[in-house]
Amino acid sequence: MSKKHDNEGGAKDAHYAKLRRAHRDAKRARGELPHKPQDNRKKRGPAVPLPVGEDEVLLYGLHTVRAAIENPERTLLELKVSQNALDRLTDGFSLPEDLPVEIVHPRAIDDILGSDAIHQGVLLKARALPVRRLDALQKSPLILVLDQVTDPHNVGAILRSAVAFSCGAVITTMRHSPAESGVMAKSASGALEYIPYIQITNLAKALEELHALGFTSVGLDSEGPAPMEETLSGDKIALVLGAEGKGLRQKTRETVSALARLDMPGKIKSLNVSNASAISLYAARQYLSRKP
Repeated sequence: MSKKHDNEGGAKDAHYAKLRRAHRDAKRARGELPHKPQDNRKKRGPAVPLPVGEDEVLLYGLHTVRAAIENPERTLLELKVSQNALDRLTDGFSLPEDLPVEIVHPRAIDDILGSDAIHQGVLLKARALPVRRLDALQKSPLILVLDQVTDPHNVGAILRSAVAFSCGAVITTMRHSPAESGVMAKSASGALEYIPYIQITNLAKALEELHALGFTSVGLDSEGPAPMEETLSGDKIALVLGAEGKGLRQKTRETVSALARLDMPGKIKSLNVSNASAISLYAARQYLSRKP
């Protein structure tokens, strides 16, 4: 087809499109068609938080919300979900009959959480999980202790690894550590519902309590005197990891049963704390599997 014909065809298409728009506008003016809703996306202001109580959390993401709904210890309050997300959430799964459900547009959840939250069209308002005590860990041979790891994304990833390696609990401090939150739960991809997340006031005292329960505590330190594999001992292991950069605090270093390092033959000698925890959990689980 010639360029002349292309130009003529384009002009005719534009002309007919203009006529069709004018015809629709005239029908709307006569009330024969509903008025087109305004697109307010460019006019939206900052996110408006959903009111939550002191003991309530907002959980989002399909895996996170489904795990929370399936957790008998979780008190559910309200579910906001898009129709598409509801279909995916309830695929082979029934929602509790007493859970209030509101079908919303995904942008309504953006308005609550902010556009950066990857909520997948689902938001659950729920009670925070019950407080757990250290004496509930007597039957668990492997636990993880975090010394002021502050990033909720890291803690969420650590929770996921802890569940994968059948860890009995993740223990952390109340100060300088994230409380239960949607960000941490989303990073954990549902793992928060499967493992106790215990926050204590005094880490050194908590380690002493763990020693009394029969745990050997091993603090991970890049300058540890021996590789971790040569340091593990006893029938119960508590792995202790510090914050990135700072590492273990001095009081923690003095309280653990032993310090150990992860041997890394490559040029990089340090790892993200969530990666280090996964490797440590694997090594400890291998050690425990060889115990008679």
